[in-house]
Amino acid sequence: MKHVQLGKSDLTISELSLGAMTLPATQQETDAIIHTALDEGINWIDTADLYEQGDNEKRVGRSLEGRREFVHLSTKVGNRFVEGKEGWNWDPNPKWIAEAVENSLNRLQTDYIDLYQLHGGTKEDDWDGIIEVFEKLQDRGLIRHYGLSSIRPNVIYPYFNNSRAISVMMQYSGLDRRGEDVFPFIEEHNLGLLVRGGQAKGLLTDAAVEKLKKVSSYGSYQEKELEETVHQMKNALPNLGAVSLHHILQQPAVSSVVIGTSKLNQLQDSLQNYKQAVTKAEIEKFQSFTHPESFKEHVE
Repeated sequence: MKHVQLGKSDLTISELSLGAMTLPATQQETDAIIHTALDEGINWIDTADLYEQGDNEKRVGRSLEGRREFVHLSTKVGNRFVEGKEGWNWDPNPKWIAEAVENSLNRLQTDYIDLYQLHGGTKEDDWDGIIEVFEKLQDRGLIRHYGLSSIRPNVIYPYFNNSRAISVMMQYSGLDRRGEDVFPFIEEHNLGLLVRGGQAKGLLTDAAVEKLKKVSSYGSYQEKELEETVHQMKNALPNLGAVSLHHILQQPAVSSVVIGTSKLNQLQDSLQNYKQAVTKAEIEKFQSFTHPESFKEHVE
C-alpha cells in the first residue's frame, strides 16, 4: 500500500482509506473489516458523528483498542441530532462544534482526532467563527488538523482563504466528474483531496451490470444513457473495478480514495483492484466513455 502526504499537513496516509459509514452493525463484523484494512496497510479511517447517531464512532473506537497509534482517524461535525430521535439539523455554530468534538472524542475512545471535518456547509455560514473554533481546538491539541467535507464550490473556496484547513472530501468518479472544476484550486493551495463515491454505488465495479438492476440513474446520467455507458465500460474493460479506481488515483489532486464497505469481501475486492496493474491506455479508454461535467448549483 502506497502512502502519501495529505496536502501540506504532516499526515502520511494510505492511498486507500476506509469509510466507516456503511460498516456492519455488529462489533465482530466491524472488527474483522477494520483489522483486515489495517493489516493490509490502510492507515486512515473516516467516520462522522452523524452516522448511526454516534454508534458508528463507538464501534470504530472499540475496534482500534490497542492500535490507535497506528491509525489516522477522521470524523465530522455540523449535523446536530438528539440521540434516539429521528432526523437532524444543520448546526455549524462554533459553540456546538466545541461541544461536539468532546462527544466524538469520548465515543472514539481517543484524546485527539487527526482530521476534524465540517460535514457540509452553506455560503451563509459564519465562516470566521467556524474557522476560529477549529483553530482553537487545534491549538488545544484536541485535533491535529481540520478540513471540509463538501461538493459545493461556493463553500470550498471561502473555507480555505484564511484558514489552516488542509483537506477537502468530495464525491468524484468517472460518472461524476464535477470535482474536476475544483481540482486546480486544490492543487494551487496544496490541499489534500479525499475522494468518496468513487465506485458510484457499485456501477464502476466488476459487479456493475448487476448493480444496474438496482440503480435507474446516477448524477446527470439518466436510465438509458447510464445503462449504455455502464455496458460499454464493462464490455471494453473486464477489470472495470481496477480501472475506475486507478482512474481516480492518477488524478494529481487526489490523495486517497475512501472505500465504503459493509462486508469483508467488498473490502477484499477493493484491495485486489488496488493491487491490480492498470495501463494508461485502459484509463484513457475508461475516460472516453464518460463526459466532463461542471457544477450547476452552489457556484455563486
